Amino acid sequence: MKLSIVDMGVVQPGDNPGDTLKRSIKLAQQAEAMDYERIWYSEHHAKHIISRVPEIMIAAVAAKTSKIRVGSGSVLLNHYSAYKVAETFSTLNEFYPNRIDLGIGRATTGPVIDFALQQDRSKGFQADSGNQLIELMHWMENSFSPEVPFSKIPIHTIESRPEIHLSGTSAWSSSVAGHYGLRYIHAAFFNPDATRMVIENYRANFVPSQSIIGVSEPEARLGIHVVCADTEEEARIQLASVELAYRYLRTGEYDFLLPPPDEAIKKLGYLPKIEPYLKGSGVPPRYIAGTFDQVAERMTNLSNDLKIDEFVIQDMMTDPEARLRSYELLGALIKH
Repeated sequence: MKLSIVDMGVVQPGDNPGDTLKRSIKLAQQAEAMDYERIWYSEHHAKHIISRVPEIMIAAVAAKTSKIRVGSGSVLLNHYSAYKVAETFSTLNEFYPNRIDLGIGRATTGPVIDFALQQDRSKGFQADSGNQLIELMHWMENSFSPEVPFSKIPIHTIESRPEIHLSGTSAWSSSVAGHYGLRYIHAAFFNPDATRMVIENYRANFVPSQSIIGVSEPEARLGIHVVCADTEEEARIQLASVELAYRYLRTGEYDFLLPPPDEAIKKLGYLPKIEPYLKGSGVPPRYIAGTFDQVAERMTNLSNDLKIDEFVIQDMMTDPEARLRSYELLGALIKH
């Protein structure tokens, strides 16, 4: 089984953003030492998150590691110029060849931030995600037709390209990824109920690609939320901050400033339960938690049910030592 990480860069209790960056670098170095495949940085525009600009995180972490792949999970392409995104990630790839992942997605970030991200504010937020993806692919492939002015300004100076991964939670994203022969990751922690449908839809729509940025066979990955600890009780304690985070997300009051586990339990009014995984369903729980044996069993069953051989793990734990311990325990699942 292959394991990767998506790091949200949440500023933890008592830390400042600089401390959080140091923790992210430490996590990446530990993940590299344990042979995790890749570490990604999400794009979230919030006060208590340092991963607002994944490109900067990628540059900082790639400079402090040597072999782990580093990337975005995901750049919100619907807000930006495809040319600028292609230029930025091509430059990162020139610094760190064959180590850079360009994870792309589309999302609304709320009316205020959507407006703030726009260059042209004279009209409401609009984005043609399909056309933006096609343009991005042309830039990455240097494949514009000669009559198109963009063909006169190719941006690549070396042969290799960043790996492109289309991220999503819907039939649209999985269909598009399949149609263009791209790698696909389903963010199951956002939409677990759709997991089997989305993964099967990706494979059903897959067309092999001969492009430098595509793949000849489907590559489906699954983003899941995992908390692993030495005891079940400890896992439930560490899960408290995570469950509180999802409560805040549902109510819209969340600013990503999460309390430590003991305070989170008080705010919740209970100790979170560990959700089971129903073998054969292909529908993961919102978060997979427990001891190594419990987590390993659920991830193995999920991998077998969906024929997934790589998981991209997210967490929002606020105890830094417990967080590192979780990834250390999970590292035993990695097959060499």
